[in-house]
Amino acid sequence: MRRSGGKLCRSLGPSSATGMILKTLLITGLLGWAKCQESQSMTEEEMTVIRHQIIEMFDHAYGSYMKYAYPADELMPLSCRGRVRGQEPNRGDIDDSLGKFSLTLIDTLDTLVVLNKLDEFEDAVRKAVKDVRLDNDVVVSVFETNIRVLGGLLGGHVMADLLRQRGDRMQWYRDELLHMAKELGHRLLPAFNTTSGLPYPKVNLRYGVLNPLSRTGTESDTCTACAGTMILEFAALSRLSGESVFEEHARKALDVLWERRQRGSDLVGTVINIHNGEWVRRDSGVGAGIDSYYEYLMKAYILLGDNVFLERFNVHYSAIMKYISQPPLLLNVHMHNPTVSVRSWMDSLLAFFPGLQVLRGDLKPAIETHEMLYQVTKQHKFLPEAFTTEFRVHWGQHLLRPEFAESTYYLYKATGDPYYLRVGQSIVEKLNAYARVPCGFAAVQDVRTGTHEDRMDSFFLAEMFKYLYLLFSEKSQLPINIDDYIFTTEAHLLPVSLSTTQPPCHGNNTETVPVSQEEDLFTHSCPSTETLFPNNPSFAKTIRDSYKYLTGVGRAFHPLPVREIELPLHDNGMEPVEFLKSMGISLTPLNEVTAGDTGILKEHKGVYRVKLVAEVSQVPEEEVVVPHVVQLISPPFLGRTVLTAGPAKFGMDLTKQEHGVKGSIVKASPYTACGPIDNAAELKGHIALALRGDCMFAAKARWLQEAGAIGVVFIDHREGSNSEETPLFQMVGDGDSTEDITLPLVFLFSREGAVLTGALEKHRNVDVLLLPKERQLGHDKAEKPVSMNIKLRLAEEGELEDGAAGGPTLELVLENDEVLLKEAVEEELRGNRQSQQQHHFCTKATEDDRTEPCSADSSAASNSNSGPDTNP
Repeated sequence: MRRSGGKLCRSLGPSSATGMILKTLLITGLLGWAKCQESQSMTEEEMTVIRHQIIEMFDHAYGSYMKYAYPADELMPLSCRGRVRGQEPNRGDIDDSLGKFSLTLIDTLDTLVVLNKLDEFEDAVRKAVKDVRLDNDVVVSVFETNIRVLGGLLGGHVMADLLRQRGDRMQWYRDELLHMAKELGHRLLPAFNTTSGLPYPKVNLRYGVLNPLSRTGTESDTCTACAGTMILEFAALSRLSGESVFEEHARKALDVLWERRQRGSDLVGTVINIHNGEWVRRDSGVGAGIDSYYEYLMKAYILLGDNVFLERFNVHYSAIMKYISQPPLLLNVHMHNPTVSVRSWMDSLLAFFPGLQVLRGDLKPAIETHEMLYQVTKQHKFLPEAFTTEFRVHWGQHLLRPEFAESTYYLYKATGDPYYLRVGQSIVEKLNAYARVPCGFAAVQDVRTGTHEDRMDSFFLAEMFKYLYLLFSEKSQLPINIDDYIFTTEAHLLPVSLSTTQPPCHGNNTETVPVSQEEDLFTHSCPSTETLFPNNPSFAKTIRDSYKYLTGVGRAFHPLPVREIELPLHDNGMEPVEFLKSMGISLTPLNEVTAGDTGILKEHKGVYRVKLVAEVSQVPEEEVVVPHVVQLISPPFLGRTVLTAGPAKFGMDLTKQEHGVKGSIVKASPYTACGPIDNAAELKGHIALALRGDCMFAAKARWLQEAGAIGVVFIDHREGSNSEETPLFQMVGDGDSTEDITLPLVFLFSREGAVLTGALEKHRNVDVLLLPKERQLGHDKAEKPVSMNIKLRLAEEGELEDGAAGGPTLELVLENDEVLLKEAVEEELRGNRQSQQQHHFCTKATEDDRTEPCSADSSAASNSNSGPDTNP
């Protein structure tokens, strides 16, 4: 890996693919590990080199969008063309960000100014004014349109107005972007026409919500963040335009969320009914679904100077630190019973929270959580969309999200610790190494495989490059005084002077609700670095050190007389070397062994000899996902077309149905099945097809079961996903009881789903069979692979000969200049299990000297523990 201007650090151990663990151990043991210590300090020259590198990367991404995609909303970096809604395959709720309003251009406007690309900014403003229309007949997300487009227009206006006042640029500008923002604001207002004041999640830009032509307005639920992330943009629009209606509606939505909090815990849920204010999903955290609600309470106080927002934030923050924060983890709990954790994984969106804690002045937990996130990125190259509390991949997708870079920027500005510059440098390097493609930067479909996805979301340009550039820039190098602005959740710049230069519009004062809370030094004041860590520049390091080897990556190896670990060899989804490192096993050059091991040094004269003893035992495969299939059995398919599917942890257990479930397939309307089913009569007695997205799997299943369906096939909305490249996973419920759901449920990735929908379009009547893969028609049952755990312990030389190991063993000896692998496996084990082991460890060589499993099916099953099972 190349480090611009920095020390070149690399491992001497070879890369190896899954399944070759013994070979990897041997080769890696012979070569050893080069211990790489990051240089903490960074010179001005190094920072300049990285800053120029960031500008070059931005030019590549933005230039590719303008060359291949504009005026489309997004760039498709693998296809080198623009994504226009309606012209590309529907991706479900992901497409609700697209409104045929040149989304990426609008979202990038103020980034151009921050990066001092003033010519490009002026040209982009002219294009936006000339080309962008906001009255399109298209249904969009209120939340996404607010933070990306309305925020982008306001940030662009603020920058254009600043440059115009300086007198050297934008003299032609007459507040056109502000007028566009006001028009868009009025097009979003119909979403607030509810009895509660909480907005609808979607709106038609031309027809609003309740118009018969709007094609929306049937939704009953919205996420907490969706309703609570309007105040910055709407209040800024009110104060810049003089129209109070926007701020009034945003304040009303925040009032409702505050009133509906759980009074016992002071927490809020994830999804709420927009009509009656009842909670639909009661899990509470700081990640997806809630994140920016908390962020906007704090930032609304900073932008508007209204104490009520700070007081509400402090009440929520105390609850978060009491129930959700378990440093370095941030868990999800039940809002009514917050001592109960509702899931064992975290999502990547919570990576913003350390940055918010910096604004709060609570640096210790911010440093702890950020360090945990950094260790996860070191283990998986990027932050997976979701990862377990053991730091394994739960959902491998990475959308080039900027939240980790955002928190890195805040922590560096708060501590001045150059460690965070090195973190930022690693982000830059990994983006270039693993996400860069000829036409921009592509999202990663799965961090375990490195496969790309044909998308480059607008927030990549709006946020990622802004935070990275600011991280490596001094104030004097910026065209604006960054301290005069607050970042929205999309990193758009709004002037903090709005609280004084533009007083609240009439009727926009929110009454303070008296609350009892514990106050600390920063309850009503801004944090001070002198107060936080006086005369202690190593403050952050002392906190980080205890989490340095949290995931096991990079841990130095200090041998003990006997050390035992369990190595689940059947979990071959992680490269063996990385797997060993995650458990604290690494091989260190002998001259780096600590002084306490001088006896070993003397005895072996520069050669470290270690014996690894592997005890082989059979263990049950409790967590393995059982692959299911959708088998097309009607003519002309007659069972020859078999689509690999994932199962569900709720609903009918197909493994207990001897002959599976048979039926004709009917496409649900609406396709996402997130509300009452329009074609219930047609669907009754048939197997429903439904698209992933918009709501939880369990919610869809309930609507379809109520409509009379006898089974459901869910199809992934993520374009290009397939069972060959993405591990199977099990769908889970929504946190509440799912005992009422009795339907059989299976999940098809996008490519397999396209085969099924294509068959339905061509033949109209298609009968399918839902059942476990091993029971498919015309398929002989295969023997189930044996799973093994391998226990490794380090023993002194000669120990095994003196006392024979009990039971079947694998003995591995590492010596100087030679490798001896002695199989001490008993004959009965060899005879009884040989064929199964060969199937389990079967590998094939690839062109780049990696190895990979011969059986795609076994690979998929082995990775099944970590998949997107909770994000529909």
